[in-house]
Amino acid sequence: MQIDRVAPLFAELREKRPLVHCITNDVTPAVMANVLLACGASPMMARDGAEVEEVVRRADALVVNHGTPSPARIDAALKAVAVARDEGIPWVLDPVGVGASRLRRRAVAALLGEAPAVVRGNAAEIAFLAGEAAAAPGVDAPESAGQDGGAALALAQAQGCVVAMTGAQDYIAGQGRLLAVANGDPLMTRVTGLGCSTTALIAGFLAVADDAFAAAAAAVTLMGLAGEQAAAAARGPGSLASLLLDALYSLQPADLCRAARWADVPSEKAAEVKT
Repeated sequence: MQIDRVAPLFAELREKRPLVHCITNDVTPAVMANVLLACGASPMMARDGAEVEEVVRRADALVVNHGTPSPARIDAALKAVAVARDEGIPWVLDPVGVGASRLRRRAVAALLGEAPAVVRGNAAEIAFLAGEAAAAPGVDAPESAGQDGGAALALAQAQGCVVAMTGAQDYIAGQGRLLAVANGDPLMTRVTGLGCSTTALIAGFLAVADDAFAAAAAAVTLMGLAGEQAAAAARGPGSLASLLLDALYSLQPADLCRAARWADVPSEKAAEVKT
């Protein structure tokens, strides 16, 4: 896959303005909604079990994010996913802090069984799901976790889906491929919700793409480029947050072609990645 085949998806996202239904946590819904709006998509944040099934039927893609889980919210998510599968609506799972509690582990296990198109998490979360016992349970991943992309590849192969692992080095895994994406800036880790927003953006691209791998690659690259532009002018995390939204609003498909830093891991090497 070449970046010039992925970049036009950004123009299609802006043209079609897909509705992305986000069942998300209590910390980041405004950040996620603003990122989607800046990129041209339309956010919906319904998460009550009394209405999620009706809302999902109107949506073009679904996000399930378990950053602040509760039994009621888990039940609503499972209802939403069931409708999405019945209606052929693509959905993305964000297993926030999956190793932190039994409640999260059980919820994510149930949702993984419902065939998400993409799983997006940080290195610790993806390593935990891939069965690496030493993985940290929280939302902040140690720098040593998942550096070679092996956990992402292992999870993608086990679940038969695309996995987007974001961090100091981003990886997209699936369909027999492992792609390293080097865009981004360390200051992005000082702003809450950017990982969750990347998940939402993946869902936006899924709504206009036939290829989940391309959707994940486009979203991760776009967020990384916006972060780089914002960090270049930011004085700190506060200004980065607003400048990042401006960058997402201003970036064009040609910018992705020009500035994306991709590295395909050769198939024979990917098969040898330690997992």
